[in-house]
Amino acid sequence: MRLTTRGRYAVTAMLDLALHSENRPVSLAEISERQTISLSYLEQLFSRLRKAGLVDSVRGPGGGYLLVGQTELVCVADIIKAVNESVDSTNCGGRGDCQGGSICLTHNLWDDLSRQINDFLSGISLADLVAKRDVQTIAHRQVDQLLTLEDNNVRANAC
Repeated sequence: MRLTTRGRYAVTAMLDLALHSENRPVSLAEISERQTISLSYLEQLFSRLRKAGLVDSVRGPGGGYLLVGQTELVCVADIIKAVNESVDSTNCGGRGDCQGGSICLTHNLWDDLSRQINDFLSGISLADLVAKRDVQTIAHRQVDQLLTLEDNNVRANAC
């Protein structure tokens, strides 16, 4: 199993969106700044998330992205699948042709692990993550850091 940067960043960006949307669109520039994820990378991810029906875009001034459903209905596994990630631990993609077209000795072990991982990630919603105290603390710290940085920049430009 390998969860690449794409899957990790997609989950992080969706969690940021869930934390900061408050019935208003959130721009990718805001997410990029808070999470230090490249804007162009976020554009690619959100294109896939939109195609999967997890987010909707709002054009124009004040535009950005909104979650399509309630945070309780969006699970981590859905986000990972939307960006074409896989949590498959087998070498054969689950097809069972791992050893010269036949099933290998440990196929069932890795296939069971894949199902366990998928079940685990399917059982965690964005609402579950938003409700975690440490997630709230980190989100507040990120906003505070950006506000401090902006305040310092305003002071530096005023001199």
